Amino acid sequence: MEISNILKNSKTIAVLGISSNPNRTSRMIAEYLDYAGYKVVGVNPGKPIIEGMEVFSKLEDIPFEIDIVNVFRKSEDIPQIIPSVLSVKPKVLWLQLGIENDKAVQPCIDAGIKVIQDKCIKIEHSYYL
Repeated sequence: MEISNILKNSKTIAVLGISSNPNRTSRMIAEYLDYAGYKVVGVNPGKPIIEGMEVFSKLEDIPFEIDIVNVFRKSEDIPQIIPSVLSVKPKVLWLQLGIENDKAVQPCIDAGIKVIQDKCIKIEHSYYL
């Protein structure tokens, strides 16, 4: 599945590591995706609401299907999130620009989850759509 098809066929995006600071990249990209028509929810412990956006403490708390888990965490933190990703089984695990960890994401690939690493979802969206 190429990136353009992923973006065209996805409806729900969970932004893991969303910030309550409107000047942080994770927040700006979440707002961009929301404006682009996606249902966007945040994942950040301790942040129940970020200006009208629903935020969950962990991926497993989201009560509906997730198409894309968009990750804003350091590459070395990726192994910690993999069990949650495998638990919710999104169609795509998307690691933002500068984030990659081939070894950590292999269980997701083995489980049939498409993995995109080191790419900005906003840049790709503006390029393809």
